[in-house]
Amino acid sequence: MAATMVSSAGGLLAMLNESHPLLKQQALQNLNNYVDQFWPEISTSVTIIESLYEDEEFDQNQRQLAALLVSKVFYYLGELNDSLSYALGAGSLFDVSEDSDYVHTLLAKAIDEYASLKTKAIESSADAESIDPRLEAIVERMLDKCIADGKYQQAMGIAIECRRLDKLEEAITRSDNVHGTLSYCIGVSHCFINRREYRCEVLSLLVNVYQKLPSPDYLSICQCLMFLDEPEGVASILEKLLRSDNKDDALLAFQIAFDLVENEHQAFLLNVRDRLPTPKSQPLESANPRSAEPVSGETEPSTASEDVPMAEGASVSSTSAPEIDKSEETYSERLTKIKGILSGETSIQLTLQFLYSHNKSDLLILKAIKQSVEMRNSVCHSATIYSNAIMHAGTTVDTFLRENLDWLSRATNWAKFSATAGLGVIHRGHLQQGRSLMAPYLPQGGAGGGGSPYSEGGALYALGLIHANHGEGIKQFLRDSLRSTNVEVIQHGACLGLGLAALGTADEDIYDDIKSVLYTDSAVAGEAAGIGMGLLMVGTASEKASEMLAYAHETQHEKIIRGLALGIALTVYGREEEADTLIEQMTRDQDPILRYGGMYALALAYGGTANNKAIRQLLHFAVSDVSDDVRRTAVLALGFVMYSEPEQTPRIVSLLSESYNPHVRYGAALAVGISCAGTGLSEAISLLEPLTSDVVDFVRQGALIAMAMVMVQMNEASDSRVGTFRRQLEKIILDKHEDTMSKMGAILASGILDAGGRNVTIRLLSKTKHDKITAVVGLAVFSQFWYWYPLIYFISLSFSATAFIGLNYDLKVPKFDFISNAKPSLFEYPKPTIVPTTTSAVKLPTAVLSTSAKATKARAKKDAEQKANTEKAAAAGEPSTSTNSGKGKSTEKDGDSMQVDTPPEKKAEPEPSFELVTNPARVVPSQEKYIKFMEDSRYVPVKLAPSGFVLLRDLKPTEPEVLSLTDAPSSTNATRAAAAAGLGAGGQQAMAVDDEPQPPQPFEYTS
Repeated sequence: MAATMVSSAGGLLAMLNESHPLLKQQALQNLNNYVDQFWPEISTSVTIIESLYEDEEFDQNQRQLAALLVSKVFYYLGELNDSLSYALGAGSLFDVSEDSDYVHTLLAKAIDEYASLKTKAIESSADAESIDPRLEAIVERMLDKCIADGKYQQAMGIAIECRRLDKLEEAITRSDNVHGTLSYCIGVSHCFINRREYRCEVLSLLVNVYQKLPSPDYLSICQCLMFLDEPEGVASILEKLLRSDNKDDALLAFQIAFDLVENEHQAFLLNVRDRLPTPKSQPLESANPRSAEPVSGETEPSTASEDVPMAEGASVSSTSAPEIDKSEETYSERLTKIKGILSGETSIQLTLQFLYSHNKSDLLILKAIKQSVEMRNSVCHSATIYSNAIMHAGTTVDTFLRENLDWLSRATNWAKFSATAGLGVIHRGHLQQGRSLMAPYLPQGGAGGGGSPYSEGGALYALGLIHANHGEGIKQFLRDSLRSTNVEVIQHGACLGLGLAALGTADEDIYDDIKSVLYTDSAVAGEAAGIGMGLLMVGTASEKASEMLAYAHETQHEKIIRGLALGIALTVYGREEEADTLIEQMTRDQDPILRYGGMYALALAYGGTANNKAIRQLLHFAVSDVSDDVRRTAVLALGFVMYSEPEQTPRIVSLLSESYNPHVRYGAALAVGISCAGTGLSEAISLLEPLTSDVVDFVRQGALIAMAMVMVQMNEASDSRVGTFRRQLEKIILDKHEDTMSKMGAILASGILDAGGRNVTIRLLSKTKHDKITAVVGLAVFSQFWYWYPLIYFISLSFSATAFIGLNYDLKVPKFDFISNAKPSLFEYPKPTIVPTTTSAVKLPTAVLSTSAKATKARAKKDAEQKANTEKAAAAGEPSTSTNSGKGKSTEKDGDSMQVDTPPEKKAEPEPSFELVTNPARVVPSQEKYIKFMEDSRYVPVKLAPSGFVLLRDLKPTEPEVLSLTDAPSSTNATRAAAAAGLGAGGQQAMAVDDEPQPPQPFEYTS
């Protein structure tokens, strides 16, 4: 009753001046109850209440009550610092479980305060004792309360922020789903911990927690160990799994190896491989020739398929040599397999076979481009060659080049260099035969190649592209080539090739070889040497960077300074705050080229971290630097910092994309292209659309390339703007009045849209959300094409096949079906173009004559009949792809359409809501969420993954298996042989491969 009568706190405040302690106590208690109503009035007497808190003769509890009251008054006055310091004085009276705005606000303040003090203490290596123990007590009470209430994720967040790893461990181990909590924690540590050093501490703790579990999640442990750069930990886990009697453990070891290979960390993988013991028994001899001589001229490499004969060989040896223990023999055989996986050979080989057998590149698009490009225009001529290489990246199909030898031969000087290097992109991953393939063009080749330094340099660059990130077998040859020449063009190719082949291995000898080229001070060779040194030292943050910076200050050549600027940036890749001193040095340099390098250093050091500090710095340079070069690159660099959160990028650069400065607009376009590559993100497309018709030609070029990067692997069914964009490209390419820059952009964009035979996308993060090092580095060097067109080929390093490849214990690809729970049209290949096959002009006919309408009708009828026949043939038996690669490709197409059960075009049946897909299958990123495995399937994946290399458990091991991907190599050999004979000798083969586009012509006339 009394509570309702109180209309002022005056009486209570007067009681504070009484001498009797009980009256003061009564006043404090009542004031504390009414403080939210009467705080303005109470605030006038704060000094009296403060004096009570400080009065040591006053009762301890009452002093705490006075502190709580003062704290609440300061809270209402908005003085949070004072409020917190008095709340600390209130001790246990400050109740962390109270559900009020006052408590929530002060807890947040306390946690922030504690976190920043703890961080400062750790960074300045001071004693943590400088932190107020009362503040620590509040934070601990809060953490204990969260854990007790079962709010484990909240507790983990606070513990990580406050650097309380002890509490983090407690929260994880006490949670009800430890595995789930651990994977949540890994995600948090990658997204929200800004300091690399601290992130490593958290991951070390997680590894320890994982290893104490009754059933450890070895897949996650090994990913953490990779980030911590602890190859011995990974090697011991793999060895333990391989030694197990359980076949499933061996499958898990193979799966871990494939997952690690996906992160493309060459030096780390080789480290793990070399820490595994050498296989002891018979299989060693059968495996050795391959590992010893990866560049022999054997037939098509078949790492995957070699394993089975080897196993059979092993069983023979066990009967003839009983002294070899059966389990030791199994272990040895498994070791041989896992070393093949870790060296990257197995995955490269399987990807090569997949890209070859599923190649759906459309040669008619290239023909149309070639016919519309004026021969005098060397830029567009070269762009067509680049586009062809990107379109066929990794497929080994070089038909277009062999069919157009006369046209190709008009390439001179650097264009010739690029044309030869393009073979490296087309045959990327052909480790066993890379060298014999390029033999006609290589230096010291004697007869072939015509001895043009440009094609020799291009061939060395091509070898680097073929062996990118897997250069063990080719490094020595490239070093010898570099040492034995003084021709700067050949040195240029050799430096790029060496950097690619030895990517990130930090090999001292190679570094010295490239450095001696740099010190010749030749502009052309020096530029490549700078980039090559950076590629070699990727992410090592070594003192070599300061050596490179010193030389950049000495030399007079802009090209060399630019190469070094990019090279220095590559050395600090992924080092985050460790790179800050170097970044500071470069961004404050007077030379704009070195500031430009500073932007790349920011981009790569903080790549994929979405770090606020880095973003702020880049935005500052994007609007304030005096050099257009630096501003453009600062905006472009945002794309690298943000690629882990692509949906944020369009928002961040949207204002910059409307800048008055064309360089900034270009940067904004590429930033979106890089960070949203392969996502098909609607906001990204909306931002780029107006830029594709910008008034400045090079902005249009950048926007077209960026749009293709975003839209790669999309079709019209998933976004109608894809069709609009393809038509826009066609219009630009065919338009005689369009300027060269945007024409070049459109030609390159056509290649990127259909990259890798329409079976690859651009991916900068692996499925475990780690950086794909080669991919990020590839895009960084690719974005340098503004100055040097041959660097366009680096984009091929960022391609990853959009494939689900299921593997059995023998690392073979068994045939089995799984389900894609979405309409087939959403993810099918784009329709092949058929119009330009008319013999008249290349332009698309706008008016349709009755004769051509009849012709089209007749052709459609014939096509349908042909299709029906092939389907019957396919139903009767597997389509053969071994004899003739042209026929092979067309039957392959029909085989595919048969697989996915697409109804014939003429019947207007409703489209099914799902499709059956056969292993190995093309699964595009947006399709991954629809992939399901059948319940009654013979094969069960070791880990549920919708794409990539997935190891399968065979539930019916006694039944015979049907295998896929077994026939591609034999037909690839013909291509190899033809190419090795010097590109021209394969006339017959060229005809064979081109059987597919030509048939429509005869139908045109028969009507």
